[in-house]
Amino acid sequence: MMKSSRRNFFHLATGAAALPAFSRLARAQSYPARPVHLLLGFPASGLTDILARVLSESLSQHAGQQFVVEDLPGAGTNVATEKVIRSAPDGYTLLMATSSNAINASLYTGLHFDFIRDTAPVANIARTPMVMTVAPSFAAKTVAEFIAYAKANPGSINMATAGKGSSLHLAGELFMAMTGVKMTVVHYREIYIPDMLAGRMQVVFSPIPTMIEQIRAGKLRALAVTSSAPSPALPGVPPIAATV
Repeated sequence: MMKSSRRNFFHLATGAAALPAFSRLARAQSYPARPVHLLLGFPASGLTDILARVLSESLSQHAGQQFVVEDLPGAGTNVATEKVIRSAPDGYTLLMATSSNAINASLYTGLHFDFIRDTAPVANIARTPMVMTVAPSFAAKTVAEFIAYAKANPGSINMATAGKGSSLHLAGELFMAMTGVKMTVVHYREIYIPDMLAGRMQVVFSPIPTMIEQIRAGKLRALAVTSSAPSPALPGVPPIAATV
């Protein structure tokens, strides 16, 4: 993340704080006067956690106050989201929102909040495509081979996700809908990488930064990316769209 983007995020964060009793200018000049908590609905060591910790370190240095990251996984990020929404609207409790927050509005019934109504966006942090990744021992080395294997061996492939309704889950469901293959979906509350490395999970659709070190080290194999063109981060890995 460039320094200018970090500065812009800080200025946006100060301007987006709720101002119940003071003028916006006065609040912006005094914010933050105490530590700020940044909540996310995912476990430690995942992409969202990594981004949050890089961001919080920079903001802490810039602001002179600690930006504290809190991992609060559960209910497809709804646990963390509801905690932030129910906190005081003073800018000291922030949420690292993701695509899951958009997905959850239609996936879950009986939510005790309206995400659009009850939150105020501060800044766009990052965007990344996903990568379809398999264990090195898995037979398929291309998307076409994966589809053929899955159809010949229905129910034999375990697909890891970061929880029901996560972008990982929906990417896998979309792949199954488009190809007609059937996989066993396994939702993880904690990080799924150890089970991928051990071969207990055969495939995951995951953000590239989460998997890239294991892929580069040869511990996992990238079959394809979800972007419309190859990603510079994984040269030589084709888009899924080239096959599906």
